[in-house]
Amino acid sequence: MTFQIVRPAAQKVLVAAAAALLAAGLVIPPVSAQTLPAQPQPPTQPETQPQSPIEPETPPPAQSQPELQPEDPAQPEAQAQQQTQAPQTQPTQAQPHILGPASVADLAQGLLEAVVNISTSQTVKGDESPDSVPMPQLPEGSPFQDFFDDFFKDRQGDNDGDRKVQSLGSGFVVDAEQGIIVTNNHVIADADEIEVNFNDGGKLKATLVGTDTKTDIAVLKVDPQARHLKAVKFGDSDKMRIGDWVMAIGNPFGLGGTVTVGIISARNRDINSGPYDDFIQTDAAINRGNSGGPLFNMDGEVVGINTAIISPSGGSIGIGFSIPSQLAMGVVDQLAKFGETRRGWLGVRIQPVTDEIAESLGMDRAKGSLVAGVIKGGPVDNGSILPGDVIIKFDGKDVNEMRDLPRVVAESPVGKAVDVVIIRKGVQQTVKVTLGRLEDGEKLADTETSGPAKEGTGEAVSTAKVLGMTIGELDEAARQKFEISKDVSGVLVSEVAKDSAAAERGIVAGEVITEIAQESVSNPQQVLDRISALKEQGRKNALLMLASKSGELRFVTIRMD
Repeated sequence: MTFQIVRPAAQKVLVAAAAALLAAGLVIPPVSAQTLPAQPQPPTQPETQPQSPIEPETPPPAQSQPELQPEDPAQPEAQAQQQTQAPQTQPTQAQPHILGPASVADLAQGLLEAVVNISTSQTVKGDESPDSVPMPQLPEGSPFQDFFDDFFKDRQGDNDGDRKVQSLGSGFVVDAEQGIIVTNNHVIADADEIEVNFNDGGKLKATLVGTDTKTDIAVLKVDPQARHLKAVKFGDSDKMRIGDWVMAIGNPFGLGGTVTVGIISARNRDINSGPYDDFIQTDAAINRGNSGGPLFNMDGEVVGINTAIISPSGGSIGIGFSIPSQLAMGVVDQLAKFGETRRGWLGVRIQPVTDEIAESLGMDRAKGSLVAGVIKGGPVDNGSILPGDVIIKFDGKDVNEMRDLPRVVAESPVGKAVDVVIIRKGVQQTVKVTLGRLEDGEKLADTETSGPAKEGTGEAVSTAKVLGMTIGELDEAARQKFEISKDVSGVLVSEVAKDSAAAERGIVAGEVITEIAQESVSNPQQVLDRISALKEQGRKNALLMLASKSGELRFVTIRMD
């Protein structure tokens, strides 16, 4: 049986209409496939051959088809003329709906060749191995003695337990002509051999150029003539914003080149891993083995070096941290040129400016970095910067909090003369400072130790009590009793009452009050007078500069109510 779309009665009408059109000399153009409507249309071309008879169909008993009334022959003709005269316009094509972000396949393909896997090996003794197990002591004549002897001998081998430990990480080429590769310091730390594995399976031995433990950056070198190298360049991490797309490429769990994509979740993260913490936080998957790998922006530039994750299981939970490129570039350049870092040094000890300290100094809000001490022999030991000064700007860069200052100073060249804006006794002023070298300053600071301790039995001098402290003159007997350096001067704190305001601020017996409200004090009466004067001025807090037994300075504020 042949199924027809058009019913018999309607078919007769259409055939008659088509014959009338032919007689009038009209030709109906075929309908383009692109403009076909969604519903089936009746045929527009007349058939020159007689149609085959239509086999009768017996309709279901419950349904009866209504008989179609003959249509006016002029009506189909008019409709056909309207179709002929209608303009042949192409309907607007519906644009395909793209699901998810645009593909990064082209970007990843162009970068994979520059990202490498770092494989290291280290020889450790059996007793130094983290998984070494000591042989148990068995009773003499134990039947298990031979068993344990054989077992532990097999584990330790014939070389007194020495064995090689393998570790994996990631890195990336930054200079193809010189063969310079960047990775994390903890990836290659204590390694005896370093091997670089490329995405195409090639391998090269690498030598260590230099490391920086403060930023966890290491620079390696391979033979650039041994194979073709492709390098990537650093971008500007300061231009990256929270929510920008980033892509991480690395070697998670030793699986080889792996691409993950995410966004920048936060900036300026301090995870207490070093003095210059300023991490980019991202939710791009970073796992073990990704350390040292690059974090790219969507222009293919390195904006971070993947370094750490927060994870209770060891796998990614969407909280990863990358060293920003603006911090890394200077370190990489110095390590590549000198094999070491050469950072600027100001020669001061600093501490945060709390709300209480800001109020005591007459500042409208807490900002900057408080100078707690000046290192002897340092760049500012000439009096240009003094203890109690608050540094609010360094070389044109704002210092909003304490941790900003070490970073901007370290990024400055050694020997550069810079302008430092300070607040001294409520007055803002600018001083000129020539920077030293941090590495030399660290050695100098280490020599600032107190002299040998001396034993003594001196009796306490006349005392006074203020703000929960018992204070007295710092004479020779007090120096011997509390082992205080001869370089320290001021008023001795001989006792601190429990649960007092001084105790809450961590003040302990043996410390020395050197200043109150940025004015020097040398005896208990001066302390009492300064406290009374502050209360008369309506001050709620007293700013004290305290010296430790060895002379290290710090500031504390104590409420006077």
